[in-house]
Amino acid sequence: MSLLSSFTKKSKLSATIKQTQQARKSEGNTADQLFKSAYAGYAEVLLDDPIRADALYNWGFALLNQAKTKEGDLAAGIYQDAINKFAFCLLINPDYLGAAINGGVAYMDLARLKGVGAGDVSYTLAQQQFETANRIQAGTASYNLACIYALRSDFDACLQALENSRSRGSLPEVSDILNDPDLDNVKGQDWFIAFIEPMVKPEPEFAPVEAAPAEESAPVGEDVAEAAVAETAAGEK
Repeated sequence: MSLLSSFTKKSKLSATIKQTQQARKSEGNTADQLFKSAYAGYAEVLLDDPIRADALYNWGFALLNQAKTKEGDLAAGIYQDAINKFAFCLLINPDYLGAAINGGVAYMDLARLKGVGAGDVSYTLAQQQFETANRIQAGTASYNLACIYALRSDFDACLQALENSRSRGSLPEVSDILNDPDLDNVKGQDWFIAFIEPMVKPEPEFAPVEAAPAEESAPVGEDVAEAAVAETAAGEK
């Protein structure tokens, strides 16, 4: 591929990514049209181009975001399309971290959409994607794995994954962890409370505010008397 052709493809990819960002901020038919146009752009970039893995990842990422705005079979179909794009991306570049993580996220979203239990194959496939992500970069998907283990009530594995995520610096904010419904099965466990407590910032202690001492003033009667004395003295001069 010539230098000019490669530059043209990269420019096309950048423009298509921006179009995806615009689609994510839009709604309804406008969003759908923007997503559709973006997909056509990704497909064009894929033709005989060395950056096709990037195009596939961003294509899958766009699909993943569109699927979140849909329901039922339509959403399920878009999630599956996103999964396919991430899988193709990893086939081209087995070390593509984003494709591994978001592939797992897509499987979990699809499982929630279908309302299946934690033993469903969708969660198993999600786990495989997160394990691939950890192989690419240790600890990056350990929290995601902890969520799957929590859903399965595999407490030992969940704690180990949480500790790994913390040690690797990939643990979300405490508030996000406490509000994550995937962890509902473990939030009442002593070991989970012991894990969370050191990260919870104590409420600031404020010293009681004391009122400033009032300035001493003479009684009203004394003020009147003093004024009268001053007037008398002035009149005698």
